[in-house]
Amino acid sequence: QVQLVESGGGLVQAGASLRLSCAASDLTFRRYAMGWFRQAPGKEREFVAHITWSGGSTYYADAVKGRFTISRDNSKSTAYLQMNSLKPEDTAVYYCAAHRRAYYSSSVFDVDDMGYWGKGTLVTVSS
Repeated sequence: QVQLVESGGGLVQAGASLRLSCAASDLTFRRYAMGWFRQAPGKEREFVAHITWSGGSTYYADAVKGRFTISRDNSKSTAYLQMNSLKPEDTAVYYCAAHRRAYYSSSVFDVDDMGYWGKGTLVTVSS
């Protein structure tokens, strides 16, 4: 059974950095585009970033562009989200997801097209 397990969340002050990790098991990780979504209280889940299966391309939401960096280590079946210059509006539960199609390489990464989800990790940024 495929599992995605996020870690690295926590409470930080504005301007700080955090690195989230997403460890995959029972998934041929290197075949799948991986991404991060987030959901703030009372809001819908929104796209944050994704990386293609090859790692050759990355895409970001405008709100995090220039501050967040997504990466992957296929040898460890792990995806990462480096978050710098955090803002209070970044406060949310962050979810890792794998696209439902192997070898997916489009720039579009829609929440409805994910095949697997982690349970989320909470990031709280205080002002």
